[in-house]
Amino acid sequence: MQPLPEIRLMPARPALDARPLEKRVGLIILATDHTSEPDFRRMVASERIGVYVARIPYKNPTTPENLRRMQPELEAAAALILPDEPLDAICYSCTSASVVIGDAEIEAAIRAARPGVAVVTPPMAGVRGLKSLGARRISILTPYTVETSRPMAAYFAERGFEIVSFTCLGFEDDREMARIPPAALVELAGKATDAEADALFVSCTALRSALAVAGMEQAIGRPVVTSNQATAWNCLRLCGDDTARPEFGRLMTKSLSQS
Repeated sequence: MQPLPEIRLMPARPALDARPLEKRVGLIILATDHTSEPDFRRMVASERIGVYVARIPYKNPTTPENLRRMQPELEAAAALILPDEPLDAICYSCTSASVVIGDAEIEAAIRAARPGVAVVTPPMAGVRGLKSLGARRISILTPYTVETSRPMAAYFAERGFEIVSFTCLGFEDDREMARIPPAALVELAGKATDAEADALFVSCTALRSALAVAGMEQAIGRPVVTSNQATAWNCLRLCGDDTARPEFGRLMTKSLSQS
């Protein structure tokens, strides 16, 4: 063995940037989630915006009871994302759980660990997105069972939307939801959208619906808002990024102030 070289300590350290990246988005996702991370990497992450992920325990089937069990994990998950460093937004990436638990409860849990941070949930972002598009009469498509879909219908109705049609697919496992091909979602959008609807909302962060938005909008001739597209849009705008991304749907051309 050759003798080890002398290790030199530089006499001065380099000057540091204020942050490795200018903006920071925290993303809390389910242990079983295949889709939110790739979608945020595709739509949000850039040389200016970093996306930092924490996963929380979750077990299928996707029932209101199982979804509600995630609530106690939210504070600890938020605390694990770049501890003691400021974040520009935290998104809890589960649409059905956000509806069952409640936006206010989710905000309280996350802000217990990260006071003052902007909190985004998929249904909250969906409402903002639909309003920015001027939609009042909507169709909704979910991959869930009827039981899990009912709270979703109530959520949007309570926020002033007229639901002219609601279609669900009956899946109970979010890992199977992630395997629905984007092309199939385009076909399903045509079947699920009522002629009187101003827009279609496609629920579920497991669905690869962000990849299908342009095709769905072309198929139905009106705007489409999806869970991950809406949260990505909301987080981008909170980070001061107003770049139009029409390849991800009409919503990605709107400002947050329009909602």
